[in-house]
Amino acid sequence: MDAIVPTEVIEGRIYLIRGHKIMLDSDLAELYGITTKVLVQAVKRNMKRFPADFMFQLTNQEVANLRSQIVTSSWGGRRYIPYTFTEQGVAMLSSVLNSDRAIEVNIQIMRVFVKLREMIASNKELSKRFDELEKKYDAQFRVVFDAIRQLMTPPAPGEKKIGFRLRERSARYRKLSRRISKQEDVS
Repeated sequence: MDAIVPTEVIEGRIYLIRGHKIMLDSDLAELYGITTKVLVQAVKRNMKRFPADFMFQLTNQEVANLRSQIVTSSWGGRRYIPYTFTEQGVAMLSSVLNSDRAIEVNIQIMRVFVKLREMIASNKELSKRFDELEKKYDAQFRVVFDAIRQLMTPPAPGEKKIGFRLRERSARYRKLSRRISKQEDVS
């Protein structure tokens, strides 16, 4: 059976805030094929189903940090602070939003959360085994173990990404397009 939403799309919309893996109301609404307003209204009508560990609103500082992470414009978009849903909150949404698409998308989201949890658990297990190996061998392998440990640690959130960024002035294109148009006029 083909997935309605690719797993990579769901994974890209899970953020870590306040030590919880969360999803934003706007991302969930888009995945469910409804507007954010409809999702929030459904949640507000059923607030008893969403305690603080299932859903919370971000602080202004968290919104600013998140905006810089996901590169949204500062002049458009939302008029209110977004709601965020933890894994349990997303599961509860399936009881509030009663459409076939919402149910199927919820199942996919739950599978992604389980997959992420398994990856974290396997990483902890790998780290534990690595510690045992390190104790077993003498100091001559210290450099190798240190290098491997550096590879295992996730990058700090503030680090720059590796890659090439091209900065060009738009005027260069204008000059080039003028030259081309002049050459076309001559021929």
